[in-house]
Amino acid sequence: LIERYYHQLTEGCGNDSCSNAWCSSSRGSHCLDNNAAAVKALELYKNNAKLCDPHPSKKGTTMNHCVRDDFKDVNYLTEDKVYEILHICGEKEDYSPLIRVIGRVFSSAEGLVQSFRRSKPPTKEELKSLQSKDEDKDEDEEEAAACSAAAMEEDSPGSSSRLDGAASGDNDVGKLGPDEVSVDIDAVRRVYQRLLSNGNIETAFLNALVYLSPNVECDLTYHNVYSRDPNYLNLFVVVMENSNLHSPDYLEIALPQFCRAMSKLPLPALAKLARLWSHYSAEQIHRIMETFQQLITYKVVSNEFNSRNLVNDDDAVVAATKCLKIVYYANVMGGEVDTEHNEEEDEEPIPESSELTLQELLGEERRNKKGPRVDPLETELTIRTSDSRRPLIPFEEFVNEPLNEVLEMDKDYTFFKVETENKFSFMTCPFILNAVTKNLGLYYDNRIRMYSERRITVLYSLVQGQQLNPYLRLKVRRDHIIDDALVRVSPRSLFYFYFSYLKKQLYVEFEGEQGVDEGGVSKEFFQLVVEEIFNPDIGMFAYDERTKMFWFNPSSFENEGQFTLIGIVLGLAIYNNCILDVHFPMVVYRKLMGKKGTFRDLADSNPVLYQSLKELSEYEGSVEEDMMITFQISQTDLFGNPLMYDLRENGDQIPVTNENRKEFVAQYAEYMLNKSVEKQFKAFRRGFHMVTNESPLKYLFRPEEIELLICGSRNLDFQALEETTEYDGGYSRDSRIIKEFWETLHSFAEEQKRLFLQFTTGTDRAPVGGLGKLKMIIAKNGPDTDRLPTSHTCFNVLLLPEYDTKEKLRERLLKAILYAKGFGML
Repeated sequence: LIERYYHQLTEGCGNDSCSNAWCSSSRGSHCLDNNAAAVKALELYKNNAKLCDPHPSKKGTTMNHCVRDDFKDVNYLTEDKVYEILHICGEKEDYSPLIRVIGRVFSSAEGLVQSFRRSKPPTKEELKSLQSKDEDKDEDEEEAAACSAAAMEEDSPGSSSRLDGAASGDNDVGKLGPDEVSVDIDAVRRVYQRLLSNGNIETAFLNALVYLSPNVECDLTYHNVYSRDPNYLNLFVVVMENSNLHSPDYLEIALPQFCRAMSKLPLPALAKLARLWSHYSAEQIHRIMETFQQLITYKVVSNEFNSRNLVNDDDAVVAATKCLKIVYYANVMGGEVDTEHNEEEDEEPIPESSELTLQELLGEERRNKKGPRVDPLETELTIRTSDSRRPLIPFEEFVNEPLNEVLEMDKDYTFFKVETENKFSFMTCPFILNAVTKNLGLYYDNRIRMYSERRITVLYSLVQGQQLNPYLRLKVRRDHIIDDALVRVSPRSLFYFYFSYLKKQLYVEFEGEQGVDEGGVSKEFFQLVVEEIFNPDIGMFAYDERTKMFWFNPSSFENEGQFTLIGIVLGLAIYNNCILDVHFPMVVYRKLMGKKGTFRDLADSNPVLYQSLKELSEYEGSVEEDMMITFQISQTDLFGNPLMYDLRENGDQIPVTNENRKEFVAQYAEYMLNKSVEKQFKAFRRGFHMVTNESPLKYLFRPEEIELLICGSRNLDFQALEETTEYDGGYSRDSRIIKEFWETLHSFAEEQKRLFLQFTTGTDRAPVGGLGKLKMIIAKNGPDTDRLPTSHTCFNVLLLPEYDTKEKLRERLLKAILYAKGFGML
C-alpha cells in the first residue's frame, strides 16, 4: 500500500481527469521530490487516504498495477486460491497481487485463523501422514482444491470479525480431538514449498509476521482470545510451518516478536500444540527445535551478557526458551514412552516435627511437603521426562551451550526459588541446561539448605538450652566403618528430627587420625563404605562378571537398615558433592526416579536373560511344543540352591504358548527387576529419599544424569586436566619439573592414572563435565629431597618437591600413589 501511495504521488494514476489531490495526475497536485513523496506516502497510509485505481491508459511499470485490485475480497486463503493467484501472476509475470494478498492475510490474525481450513476433522491416517519425512511434490492438486473449496463454503468469505470466525469454527472444534486442529497442515506445507522459492514472496511473509506478532501478543495478553476461539491456535501452526524461520532475516525482529506472542498462549493451548507436534516426524521436530535454538544462540552471541546484564532479562531468549519447552514435550510424547510402570510411593510418610514451628518463628515459609516441583505443562500433558524410553531426537539436542556459558547460575537459582512473575529462571526449563550447569544449581540448593539447618540448630540450642552439633558429624573406625556408620545415621540414635539431621553438612573423622575434614576425609569415607557394602562376601549385592554391574541380592541375609544405609550414602554423596565408585545398571536410577523396571531394562542389567526372552518373543515355531516351558521359573540363591517361583498361580501347570508368551516375558522381567528385590529396593530408595526428598533433583535431572552425579564421568581426559591446572609456590607451566611431571603422568597406565586421581582428589572418577572442571593445583614443596609428594584432597592440591631428575620424580610419585592411605597433619 505504501508503495502504491508513493507511485500515485510521483507518477499518478494515468487519469487526466483525476480529482484526488494526492495524485500527480490531478491538476491540483503538489510536485514532490522522491524523499518528500516517501514521507507523504507513509502519512497517507496511516490516514487511510484515498487511493486511485490505475487508469487503463497508464503505461510503463505502473501498467501491471491494474492486476492488484483483482483480489481485494480475499481475506483468507486456501490452497486452491493460492494456486489460482499464483497462476494469474505467473502469466502476467507480476507477483505483486500475490504479495499483497499474502501481506494482508498473513498480517491479520483473523485472516490467518480462517485460512487453510480442513473440510472435516483429520482421520488417524491423516495424522500419521504428518510423520512422513518427505512430502510428495506431485500430489494430486484436484483433491486438495476440492477440500479447500469445501472449506471456503463453510466460512463466510467477507468475514473479518474474530467473533464471527469463532462462531463458524465452534462446530469444528467440538469434533476435534486433543491433538487435532482445524487447519490442513499438509496443504500449508505444499503452499510454503511452492512460494518460498520466490525471494519477493518470502519478504512478504517476513513483513507480515512483523506486523502480525504484536497484535497477537496483545490479543492473548489482554483479550483472552483463545478461550473464545480455540481455532486461534491455527495461526501458530501455520506460521511454524515456514521452513525459513531460522534464517538470519527473521532472527532480528520477526521471530523474537512471534516467540513472545507464542509464549503468551494459555496452558491448554500450549499442551494442544505439544500434542499436535508429537505426531510430527523426527526431521520436522528437529527443524522446529533448531528454529528456536538459532534464535537463542543468535541473541546470546550478539549481546554481552554478564552479572549486570543478565541473559534472564532478554525477552527474546526467554520467550524462545518457553517455546522450546513445547517442542521438548512434543519430542518426549512423539517417541517411545512408558506411562504405566510406576513405582509405588513409600508407605511411611515423612513425619512432621517441631522444626516447622521453629521455621515459622524465624519467618520462613513452611517447607514443601507435597514433593518436588512439577512443571505445569508436564501436569497438563500427564507425562514426565522419566516416562521417555527413547525420544524422537536425542535430549542432548535441546542443550544450548552458548546460553550455559553466559548464564549466571547464582542469580538464576535465586529466581528459581523465589518464583516471581517478572524474573525468569532457566532452571524451570532444565532441558536447555547441560549437566555441569544443573549440578551447579543443585550445589547452591544443597549449600543453602545446609546453612538453613545450621541456623535451625542454633535456634534449637537457644530454645531448648542444649548444645547441638551444627554438622552431621560421623566418627568412625576404619575396620568397623559399616557398623559405626549405621549407628551414627540410624534414626533410633538421634534424639530430634532425623531427616533434618541428615541435611546438615557432613563432617567425618577417622578415629586415631588427625585429618580435618574439608571435603577430602568425606570422600575417603564414602569410598570405604562403598567398597565394604559392595563386597561380594557380604552378600548384599550380586556382581555380574559379564556386565561389571551390581544388582540387589534377593536372598540377602542383611537387614533393611543396611540397604537404607547405602541409599543414604548415595543421597549424601550428591548432597555433599562427592563422587562414588558404584556400578549399578541404569534401571536402578530409573527406579529411583519413580519408574519400574521393564523387559527392555534387562538389556543392560541382565543381557543374557534379555537375549533369551527376546528370542522367545520372536520365535516363529511352536513355543509350547519346541521349548516346553511353563509360568514357573527357577533362580539360584547365594548358596547355589534352586528357588522356584510361579509367575502366575499354579504356574508349573500353565505352558507358555505363542499366544501368552508376551505375558510370560513381561511377568519374568517384572519379577526379576521389581518383585524379587522389592523389600531391598524399598529400603534403599527410602534411604535415598531421606536426604533428597526436598531437593530439586528429580525436577532437574534425567536418570542417566543422576548416574553421572553419583558416579562421575568414566572418561578420563588428562590433556584437559593439564590445560586447566594452576600452579603455586614458584611453579609455572614452563617450569622444568612441571613439564617432566606431565610427561611422566601421560606415560602412566590407565590404572596408575586412576590411582593418581585418587591420591590427589580423593576419588578416581572425573567430576560432572570431565577432568577439565577439576581445577587441580600443583604447589612447590621445597627443593630436591627424598620425601614423597603429598596432597590436600580437600582442595585438589598436589605438593610436589622439585626433584633433580625425571627418573626420581617418577619413582617418588609412583610410590606415593601406590601406598597412600590415611590422613595426617602436615
